[in-house]
Amino acid sequence: MKKLFLMACFLPLIGQIKAQQYPTLQEQQNRLTQLVKNNPKWASLQSLAKTIGGKEIWVMTLGSGKTETKPAIAVVGGVEGAHLLGTELVIQFAEKLLKQIDKDSVQKLLNENTYYLFPNMSPDAMETYFSKLPFERMGNANNTDDDRDGKTNEDAFDDLDGNGKITMMRIESPVGIYKLHPDDARVLIKADISKGEKGKFLLLSEGIDNDNDGQFNEDGVGGIHFNKNLTYKHKTFAAGAGEFPASEIETRAILDFLYDAFNVYAVVSFSSLNNLSANDDKVTTVVSELYNKTLGIKDAPKPSADGGDFMSWAYQHYGRFSFSTQGWWVPKAKPDTAKKEKAFTVEDATANYLRWSAQQGLNHFNEWKTVQHPDYPGQVVQVGGIDPFVMMNPPYKMVNEIAQKHTDFLTKLTYLKPQVVVQKVETKKLSNGLTKITIDVANTGMLPTHSKFADRNYFVKRLKVALQLTDKQQLIGGQKLTLINNMEPHTMQQFSWIVKGTGSITVETGSPAIGLTSKAISLQ
Repeated sequence: MKKLFLMACFLPLIGQIKAQQYPTLQEQQNRLTQLVKNNPKWASLQSLAKTIGGKEIWVMTLGSGKTETKPAIAVVGGVEGAHLLGTELVIQFAEKLLKQIDKDSVQKLLNENTYYLFPNMSPDAMETYFSKLPFERMGNANNTDDDRDGKTNEDAFDDLDGNGKITMMRIESPVGIYKLHPDDARVLIKADISKGEKGKFLLLSEGIDNDNDGQFNEDGVGGIHFNKNLTYKHKTFAAGAGEFPASEIETRAILDFLYDAFNVYAVVSFSSLNNLSANDDKVTTVVSELYNKTLGIKDAPKPSADGGDFMSWAYQHYGRFSFSTQGWWVPKAKPDTAKKEKAFTVEDATANYLRWSAQQGLNHFNEWKTVQHPDYPGQVVQVGGIDPFVMMNPPYKMVNEIAQKHTDFLTKLTYLKPQVVVQKVETKKLSNGLTKITIDVANTGMLPTHSKFADRNYFVKRLKVALQLTDKQQLIGGQKLTLINNMEPHTMQQFSWIVKGTGSITVETGSPAIGLTSKAISLQ
């Protein structure tokens, strides 16, 4: 009886712990397959490849009928291995949308549009979140010689304080470049040499110099980072970038798929980059306003792209509108006056996180603990700091609400797509069985028909205006096929032809990425 009582008390605790954890790779896969099983008309699932670590790279297609002929948005998660939220936002988008499939509005959305969902492009790296010794990993399971000494994986992380996770270590040193934060002694910030400040500490990731080369943890379980392995400004000799662009199985898998997907007009990816577009200023403004209004957020970080990243590739080389966001960032914490807190004299992300997390009742800080370090005999070495993953990913209990807002955004984004229509048709009878036809073609959408870079890209099909004639008709004046490089929103172009014959002709307008429409015109 006592044993049963203890088990009854323990089960709720297991549930609480589980609820705080992000789903495992197997759980992710189970959810995807269940969605397809429950919604065969609206969803399909395909494995593009298996990583070196044996993990599937999935793409889920949402839509109906011939999905490849309808305007599409590609949504990509797992762009960075430590960004667990990105994968959840993609999967939960599918779950939340299909949960409402009985609604006419959702069926209309999926009858007219296609979504290509890539939930997790870094499954090898993400797996470390669930390992016995979790650490923030970005690379796949490929063995890499990051310090280029002819050996691989010889200097991995070491759990010096035995707490089952990898954090940081601070070492008191006369050549240190870090000092204590003036408002929170748990945090280290860089000393400002220009102001005459002197550092007191070195700040390194927790570990030992296993290969005695003077560096710490520089060649552990590294692998190739998906978000460094793309073709635009690829940094060939940088750690994690790969020996050449698109060298990895998962990178090639998504590129091969997308280069064949001529109907994609926009790519949305979730990563630490937070640029909703690049160079298309008007598009940036429109989509940013939609995103910020839908999510009701502010103070977004704006890290710049370093090269080889997916967001830049999607715009610069793939030629599509490219939007990227973290999906969540640590809110700016206001001082708690009841605790006599004051505004920070030095703004710092770590100090802000500690204040915010305390206000949320969270405790992800490991107090600094003195350890004996073989590489620093006679020096004070302490291990501690913030848990891995938590500054990049919100507590899992918050994800549902965040995912709902992103579902709303991804749904509304389709309403901005370019829409090319024939607005006005005029026919005029001429002599000798001739008819002059004049039409106005307009883009009534909120986005251009394609990005500026698409004009240089073979893989983006141009907007066409094509005249289709029967054997009894002859084109006397005008071009049978006209390709348009770009059409801005709310603009119009006029086209004219002179046709000899009777009956009706057909004008076809559009492209694979915005859809094709036909209009029959009777000859005079």
